Amino acid sequence: MALPYTIQIRPVKDESGEYFFATVAELDGCQSHGDSFHEAYESVREAMEGHLSVMLEHGDTIPEPVGENDYSGKFNVRVPKSLHRQLVERAAAENVSLNQYCLYKLSR
Repeated sequence: MALPYTIQIRPVKDESGEYFFATVAELDGCQSHGDSFHEAYESVREAMEGHLSVMLEHGDTIPEPVGENDYSGKFNVRVPKSLHRQLVERAAAENVSLNQYCLYKLSR
C-alpha cells in the first residue's frame, strides 16, 4: 500500500449524477468512486487494500508501480513514405529537425 501506485481520479457527469471515478492503473479492475475528489481517493485506497489482499490470498503476483524510469523517452513509428516526405518538408520549412517537428506536433 505504501508503494507509489498510479491513482487516477476524474470527474464524471452521467445519468446517475455527478461524482468522481477513481482507478489504480497497475491494478486491473481496482476502482471506486465518491461524491468528492477526497472521498473518491479514500474509497479507492480502501479498494486497493481489498484488491491486494485477495491477490495475496490467491497467490497472484502483485504488480509493481510504474515509475518514471520505466520510460525511455523513445519510440519508433513506421509511416508511409508519403507522410515521411511531408513531415520532412514541413520540418525544413520551420527550420527545425524532423524530431523537433514531430515532438511539437505530438505535444499539441
